[in-house]
Amino acid sequence: MRLRAFNMDKDLEDMKNWITDERSHALWCANIIRYPLDRDHLAEGLKEAEKRFGDRPFVAVDEEDKAEGFFSYSYNNETKEAMLKFVVVDPKVRGKGVAQNMLKLAAQYAFNETGADALQLNVFPENTRAKKCYEKAGFKERNITYNAFRFKDESWGRCNMIMYR
Repeated sequence: MRLRAFNMDKDLEDMKNWITDERSHALWCANIIRYPLDRDHLAEGLKEAEKRFGDRPFVAVDEEDKAEGFFSYSYNNETKEAMLKFVVVDPKVRGKGVAQNMLKLAAQYAFNETGADALQLNVFPENTRAKKCYEKAGFKERNITYNAFRFKDESWGRCNMIMYR
C-alpha cells in the first residue's frame, strides 16, 4: 500500500460505493459533504476544506493503484498538529488491516514529511468500529464534546483523538 493524491476522475467511482446509506454518510463526514456523494458535492466540500484549512485529499492504493481508503490532511504551523478528516475505507477490505496501514502511512507523512508533533482526528463515539480502529492505530482520546451533532432523532458526541510523534 502507498498514499497518493486523490484524483477525482480516477477515484470517485470507487469511493461512491463505500458509503451507501445516509447514517453511514453522516458518521463519515458529519454531513459537511451532502448525501448522496457525487462529484459536485465532494469537489465543493474538498475545495472548502482546502480554502479554510489547507486540506489535501489522499487515497491509499493497492499495488494496482486501486483506491482502498481515503482521507483529507491538513497541518497547522502554529500548533504543529496535523489533522485527518473524512477517513474512510472500502467496506470490501475492512477488517484486513487496510485502515491500520493507511493510518500508519498518514502518521509517517505527518511526522516525517510535514514535521508535525502530533496527528489528530475527530470521530463520533457512536461510530464504535472507527473509534476502536483509531485506538488500535495508536490514537488516544483527548476530549469529548457531548451532543455535538444531530442526525435525525439521534444526538452524537465528538471525540477528538490524538497521536504524538
